[in-house]
Amino acid sequence: MLKLVSWNVNGLRAVMKKNFMDVIAELDADFFCLQETKLQAGQIEMDLPNYYEYWNYAEKKGYSGTAIFAKKEAMNVRYGIGIDHHDLEGRVITLEYPEFYLVDCYTPNSQNELKRLDYRMTWEDDFRNYLVNLNKTKPVILCGDLNVAHENIDLKNWKTNHKNAGFTNEERGKFTELLNAGFIDSFRYFYPDLTGVYSWWSYRFNARKNNAGWRIDYFVVSTDLKDKMADAKIHTEIFGSDHCPVELDLNF
Repeated sequence: MLKLVSWNVNGLRAVMKKNFMDVIAELDADFFCLQETKLQAGQIEMDLPNYYEYWNYAEKKGYSGTAIFAKKEAMNVRYGIGIDHHDLEGRVITLEYPEFYLVDCYTPNSQNELKRLDYRMTWEDDFRNYLVNLNKTKPVILCGDLNVAHENIDLKNWKTNHKNAGFTNEERGKFTELLNAGFIDSFRYFYPDLTGVYSWWSYRFNARKNNAGWRIDYFVVSTDLKDKMADAKIHTEIFGSDHCPVELDLNF
């Protein structure tokens, strides 16, 4: 069994002061994929003797950033998607293994008043092309904070959020395009109708206490891996960030 966990930690230094190392030990995953680490090189030292560490940093300090901790060393590593104007924010890490590519992604947020929606649409097309090209070589496991709730059941208050960042028709449509390009939303594969299970809650309005959340953290896998999938989980019991970890278990 291969166990993969993805977590938007919303600042790794902050969550290190809470429970991060306990979560690492408790979940004991083969891969930990992080988003929004908000670090520059050399700003943190991790004591993870069982893991190889892969880091991608944004040029802007205290912003974005991704990391993967892997029990097995990758054959190849790629930072970014090979397009300069997308690769300044430390948003993507790709590890290659004999059986698959693992892609950790922190998708750009469309922001208040959808200031970045046009950029987001360009990103979506370029990133999907990147994944489709990888998928021609071997299956892909994509995880991360993809900053979109795909369907109405993926957020509590869908009617009032219809045109807000993360739930616009444009963003949802791009996620549909990704799935149609040969990929599966692993959680919905196992739990197609399950409601009330989310991975992100605003820090405002007691959102987590009231479970007024959004499911925006995903494991999306190539259809070629469908028969390898064992389970998908959302660890709503784990605190420390405004997101909780999500998990995918594969039979390899």
